[in-house]
Amino acid sequence: MRAQSSATAPSPIAVTAPGERRGVGTGLAALGVASFSLTFPATAWGLEGFGPWSLVAVRSVLAALVAGGCLLVLRVPLPERRHLPGLGVVGAGVVLGFPMLTTLALQTSTTAHAAVVVGLLPLTTAVLSALRTGSRPSHRFWTAALAGAAAVVAFTVGQSGGALTTADGLLFAALLVCAAGYTEGGRLARVMPGWQVIGWALVLCAPLSVPAATVALTYEPVRLTAHGIAGLLWVALGSQFLGLVVWYRGMAAIGIPRASQLQLAQPLLTLVWSALLLGEHFTAAAPVTAVAVLVCIAVTQRS
Repeated sequence: MRAQSSATAPSPIAVTAPGERRGVGTGLAALGVASFSLTFPATAWGLEGFGPWSLVAVRSVLAALVAGGCLLVLRVPLPERRHLPGLGVVGAGVVLGFPMLTTLALQTSTTAHAAVVVGLLPLTTAVLSALRTGSRPSHRFWTAALAGAAAVVAFTVGQSGGALTTADGLLFAALLVCAAGYTEGGRLARVMPGWQVIGWALVLCAPLSVPAATVALTYEPVRLTAHGIAGLLWVALGSQFLGLVVWYRGMAAIGIPRASQLQLAQPLLTLVWSALLLGEHFTAAAPVTAVAVLVCIAVTQRS
């Protein structure tokens, strides 16, 4: 009887606790933010060897080749028809729109200035997420998000002397299209693996990026420098593919609004990379903004 009881007793099943799952999701989203923080410095390096249109088109082609190869080797089935519009939004926002607009802006703007302007991306993403998915973050969440955005805006206006430039207009447009891509990608990552979301988005954009790369390389001069090649490889593989893989998976685990607030740290990380890799200088307002932003991140994570 004892043997029978022990044989029929249910064996324990390892279940991931919600707190553990949230911790893993936060870690993945943070890895994505760290990857994205290098995008602007890498783009500045890439512009040393490629024209803006060539850089954007070639980075998309390279990322599509890697993503398509992974999808093919792993025999991933084609996405369902109902997911194609969402993948199209991801492609238009994070594969084509954001890289193109920010690359054009970086021709006349410093990476440090651009990074701080794009610091508004978390708030933009949270707003679009609430409208698109019907999520309702708490009042404390919104207060902290608005405070973080206000700190970023104050820093931006102070650095630009109170006047907005054409580059700022391009960066604000980039915020909107990127937030739309993040929101839709985070929603899709709940029904398919995050790497497949960006993978299929890249593949869907290939019919546009391949001919665009061919034309751009014909008309824009190319100088193969170490910085140019390193910058291209990072924005193609690090930012465009691997960074988005962990980012979308993290968003699916902890939610779009909470994950988007981790990006408040992105402009501050980019400031560090800009100083280390490009030799750019910024005022003492940067550490003050850093403290304010980190406090806002802590509040939103607890909300």
